[in-house]
Amino acid sequence: MADERTYRLKRKMVGVVSSVAGHKTVVVSVTRRVQHPIYKKYLNRTKKFMAHDEACACKVGDVVEIVECRPISKRKRWWVRKRLESGVALDEANVE
Repeated sequence: MADERTYRLKRKMVGVVSSVAGHKTVVVSVTRRVQHPIYKKYLNRTKKFMAHDEACACKVGDVVEIVECRPISKRKRWWVRKRLESGVALDEANVE
């Protein structure tokens, strides 16, 4: 695939879809662990990225891989490459 070569040059991140922000747009939460410079404890840092989902296939809770791309809109600079895991939406969860 010709596009595979361009993936290697771009930044990739794995995160969880936190919301479907509109048509062909999802918000992906990426969590990373950083060490505190003084106390040496590990902290979770979360950042949200808006990503372009061409197929509108992602739902809340899905684990996706996003790739950096050209600016698509004011805040969208990422593109959903593939869905790694299918998550369970809050509406579908069996809460007892």
